[in-house]
Amino acid sequence: MKHSIREYSGLKILFTVLAGMTVFCATAQEKKTDVPRDLKILKEYSDGKGNIVREIQYSQGLMRITETTITPKVLAVGRRVPISPDTLNKDSVMVLVDKSRYTVQVFYRKRMVRNYRAVFGPNPKMNKCMEGDRCTPEGIFHISAKNPNSKYNKFMLLSYPNDSARIRFNKLKAEGKIPQSARIGGDIGIHGIWKGGDDMIEMGVGWTDGCVALKNKDIEELYTFVGVGTKVVIRK
Repeated sequence: MKHSIREYSGLKILFTVLAGMTVFCATAQEKKTDVPRDLKILKEYSDGKGNIVREIQYSQGLMRITETTITPKVLAVGRRVPISPDTLNKDSVMVLVDKSRYTVQVFYRKRMVRNYRAVFGPNPKMNKCMEGDRCTPEGIFHISAKNPNSKYNKFMLLSYPNDSARIRFNKLKAEGKIPQSARIGGDIGIHGIWKGGDDMIEMGVGWTDGCVALKNKDIEELYTFVGVGTKVVIRK
C-alpha cells in the first residue's frame, strides 16, 4: 500500500502529539503546594533507637509552622550496584513506599536495589480519606504518567483513586466519617523538591499535600528505573 509524504507527515505529527499528552497530563495534575521557607531547627536529639527527633519551624504560605519530626535511620542496601536503565526490564521493577520508615524502596526481580529517604504530608501515617486532608493513600497503585520537567524536578503520577480507594471512600461517607460533600481527591505522585531543598527531605519535614517527595538526585535516578505501569505499593 502506498502512502503519500503528506500522510506520513500527518502520522508523525499525530504520534508526536500523543506522546506529549502523557507529559501534559502529569504536568496539569500536579498539586500547587506552597513551598516551605525559612527553616529553623529549634531542638535536635536522638531517641536512643537510632531515630533523630527534631523540633523545627518553617513558613508555608501565610502560616508559621512548628513541627516535631522523627527521622528513622535509613538502612543501606549494601553496595550501590550500578544499574543501566537501558537494559533494565521495567516490568520487573516494583516500588515500595514505607510511610513509617520514611523510605521509598526499589525492588528489581524481588531484590531490593535502592532505598531512598522520603517525606510525605504533615500526617504521614494516616491513610488518605478525602481531598484536602494532605494524607498519602495506602494500597497498590501504578504509575500512570511521567513528567520530566516538573516544578519539583521529576513527577510520576500515581493511579489514585483506584477502585479500592473509591470503595473505601464511599464507605467512609456512608458511615458519616467524612462529610457528604467531600470529594475523593487525586493528583498524587512521587516527585523531587525545589533546587536547594534537599534538607527538607533529610529532616523529615511533612510539607507535601499527600505526594511522596524525594531528594533531587534520588528522584532523577528513580525516574529512569520506572515506566508507565510500574507497580507502586504504599503502606503505613
